[in-house]
Amino acid sequence: MFFAGRRKKTVCFTLFLPKLFQFMETSKKSTGLYWVLFLVSVVAFFGVYNVGGGYCSMVLPFNCTFFAKALDLM
Repeated sequence: MFFAGRRKKTVCFTLFLPKLFQFMETSKKSTGLYWVLFLVSVVAFFGVYNVGGGYCSMVLPFNCTFFAKALDLM
């Protein structure tokens, strides 16, 4: 008897919660530009590493950002 009310809430959330999220993001974005920018930033990373090794960490934010955008994580 104690769990009867609790099940109803769980059933309510499982029935109505997916309907809230079905309209969030359904469009497919083109990520080709971000893949190109990621590859350019990787080339820049190795170029900076060859010229001034300690400064290669300044290119890492671009690598991570463009990789995340290419995978459509952001």
